[in-house]
Amino acid sequence: MNTYGIAILGTGNVARAHLKAVQDTPGAELVALGARDADRGLAWAAEQSVTCPIYTRLKDLLANPGVDVIIITTPNHLHARQAIQAAQAGKHLLIEKPAALNLEELHELRGAVENSGVRTLVSFVLRWNPSLRLNKKLIGEGAIGNPFLIETCYWHATPRAVPGHWMTRKETAGSLFLMGGCHAVDTACWLAGAEVSEVMAYAAPPAKPWYEYPDSVIAAVRFTNGTVGRISASMGCWMPYTFEVTIMGDQGTIRDNRVYSHFFPGQTDYATIPVQLPSSGEVAAHPFTPGMQHLIECIDHQRETDISLDGSINVHEVCLAIDRSIETGQPVPLPLR
Repeated sequence: MNTYGIAILGTGNVARAHLKAVQDTPGAELVALGARDADRGLAWAAEQSVTCPIYTRLKDLLANPGVDVIIITTPNHLHARQAIQAAQAGKHLLIEKPAALNLEELHELRGAVENSGVRTLVSFVLRWNPSLRLNKKLIGEGAIGNPFLIETCYWHATPRAVPGHWMTRKETAGSLFLMGGCHAVDTACWLAGAEVSEVMAYAAPPAKPWYEYPDSVIAAVRFTNGTVGRISASMGCWMPYTFEVTIMGDQGTIRDNRVYSHFFPGQTDYATIPVQLPSSGEVAAHPFTPGMQHLIECIDHQRETDISLDGSINVHEVCLAIDRSIETGQPVPLPLR
């Protein structure tokens, strides 16, 4: 395997998790850091005990010929423009979710990636959570027959989203589903094995008034294969982090790590499988390393990743459709126009 130079753009909380993923990935080497200002970059590098050039201008970072991959970990509103510039410079991309905050930038980024031929991976890290991968395997093996209803929820009273924080502002965060609920959307689509074709969403009265967007939302969705779903998200909740999954099939049901299946004749209650659940809101608890390893392997073998930008367009459009449905009070068909 070749060795690829990695640059991390951004020095926030999630950048630490990406740094560890780089350090744990054969064929990946941190060669540069992009920071808002030099002092911030130097402080972050010292805190993480890393030594590399630090850039305060993106164009200078992109001009470094030793940089093969850019990991974008900046606030949400910067992702698309920075990723477009990186793709135009021929750099492979690992983009923190969401890849864009509006339809125009999303498709402009898609065009830049297609024109450049770079590999992309959108950081929906829960795809590598052991419990969710077990769910996917059980569905694939027919443990619950044909799925017909899927429910996912992302309920996260993140302590970092305090009044005035960029996560609470519509201009910089986007919306509840663009901010974090997109994980629940991606999981639902992945487990359904289909894209969403229609969305109808409702927002609850705000629980935390410092959010500039609805902080608790529920959406009913229809998938292209006929499956239906309910996806909810809340950052207005007052409770421990919760990410739950239910998949009903015509021959069984999965609820997180509990299975009721026709595979087990005579079963009278759910069988519980001891496996790691997506039960922590801490960034460090999420599986970033498998995603980094997957991206490097795909670059090395010149193939697209399992969570490419192109493959996640529908997930992003679902989040935008949820916001549009809340505003109009009407169902929204996909793809968006």
